[in-house]
Amino acid sequence: MKEQHFFYQPEPDSLRLPDEEAVHAMRVLRLQAGDAIQLMDGQGVFYDAIITEASNHHCRYRIVQATEQQPEWQGRIHIAVAPTKNLDRMEWLAEKVTEIGFDRMSLLECRFSERRNVKTERLERIVVAAMKQSHKAWKPIIEPMQSFESFVCREDLPQMRFIAHCYEQVDVDGGDSDKIFLHNILQTSGKPSDALVMIGPEGDFSIDEVRMAQQHGFRSVSLGTSRLRTETAALVAAHLMRLAAEQ
Repeated sequence: MKEQHFFYQPEPDSLRLPDEEAVHAMRVLRLQAGDAIQLMDGQGVFYDAIITEASNHHCRYRIVQATEQQPEWQGRIHIAVAPTKNLDRMEWLAEKVTEIGFDRMSLLECRFSERRNVKTERLERIVVAAMKQSHKAWKPIIEPMQSFESFVCREDLPQMRFIAHCYEQVDVDGGDSDKIFLHNILQTSGKPSDALVMIGPEGDFSIDEVRMAQQHGFRSVSLGTSRLRTETAALVAAHLMRLAAEQ
């Protein structure tokens, strides 16, 4: 089977690969004029193309065919997570959730956050690489860091929104019932729809943050009996939402 070479081109009509992609095509893969390539625009379309001009500085192509892709899952899968102190873990998370499939990641600054700022450019590059490797037609959106308070007050959040934390529910709101496993809620919610799960920092959300989230329509959930690291919890949440949204 002939090897396929995928490249991210958000503006396919330009008929020229972005500089970074061109360098990879020319200097790493050593592609030449006449070679076939595949483009993905991150908006649900794949393009078969042929290289028409190749040099160390640029790569031009002509489009042979455009193929719209059907979504692999229903609804929109949204993860909001407080970045870990070690950025390597967030980079690992961005790669793995892209491979699984999701739509949006929001970065949160919480009371117990050990990291207060993140440059999203590196995460964007990792997402693009994972998108190409896993042949995803849509590029996930990475939102810049924002405060917990401003995020939970947003009016564009989906109706199905959850917060995963380690507190006993009785300590949060005096309730007499335990948190429900996220998978069970998603399975009994009927037709898959947009869903959001918030994951706290390594020190968890503060109990006041959990209460604030609940006041803004978030439902407290469990991700299972194991105590998970931040990046593992976010991956589990994304996977559960993806399973529930499978067509």
